[in-house]
Amino acid sequence: MTKIAFLPSLLTPQSIALLQAVHHHGSMAAAARALGQVPSALSYRMRQLEETLDVLLLDRSSRQARLTDAGRELMQEGSRLLLEFEALALRVKRVATGWEPQLTLAVDTVISQATLMDLCHEFFQLGAPTRLRIRQEALSGTLAVLLEGRADLAIGVSESGGALDQSVQTLLLGHLAFVYAVAPGHPLASALEPISDAQLMLHRAVAVADSVARGSGWTVGLLGGQDIFTVHSMPEKLAAQVRGIGGGFLPEHLARPLIEAGQLVEKSTQRTSRLQPLLAAWRRTPNSSQHAPGQALQWWLSQINKPLTRKALLGQK
Repeated sequence: MTKIAFLPSLLTPQSIALLQAVHHHGSMAAAARALGQVPSALSYRMRQLEETLDVLLLDRSSRQARLTDAGRELMQEGSRLLLEFEALALRVKRVATGWEPQLTLAVDTVISQATLMDLCHEFFQLGAPTRLRIRQEALSGTLAVLLEGRADLAIGVSESGGALDQSVQTLLLGHLAFVYAVAPGHPLASALEPISDAQLMLHRAVAVADSVARGSGWTVGLLGGQDIFTVHSMPEKLAAQVRGIGGGFLPEHLARPLIEAGQLVEKSTQRTSRLQPLLAAWRRTPNSSQHAPGQALQWWLSQINKPLTRKALLGQK
């Protein structure tokens, strides 16, 4: 216990620099010259460190000073820790300028993943100290995590996906078009159009599960009593329908390339074509400079304020 108590005062940047110098120059004398100190002082510091850790850090069996395995481990890990401390100090300084330590985005799985990753790439190019976290959500879960304080910005919120109150500020991204599609081998692929609800009821529907943590959530485009295959995300729903597991409505920007490639067949139904308004939402802040949105959130808001970005997030050109 006594030795452990002395670790903070001995494992210093200077101690790591000493190990690096000995390893690089091959002798205590050469290391001392490089560090501008006398060899006896460095030898004393080395022995003091060894006694405290109760390990040999330097192999003294030959004329050339070499670090033991323990010495190399301490040098390598110590060097890594020093870099992390430097990075931490830089992050603290930057956070003090208004950058959030972390920004969490709740993103509905209907949003264009390519556009989202493009925006993430641009954000990281800023060199900001903010860590970015993406939560993939669906239906009312996209808004729920924002209201529960588990996300800072929600992208792809449906107006019917939950109650919007005055604590939330929103921006309309646009209207997402959905089309009904099945695999070429599906029985409905050759059915006469428009397909009735009675016909749809005879076949399995593929649905994305609502990611809301509590409650039953909500569903879209399903018929009561219909056989349902539930998946986690829109890409999984797309994959299931391509394989003929079931049918269902898909975002047009995701379905269209597969329809054109012959992997899906678009079918018209008696149901009204779906055109879903989608929003971006974030928590409203008081009119005070002390509570203004952080720099990272401001950057994301500035991006989604661009009409071309909003269209791209919905897969539109």
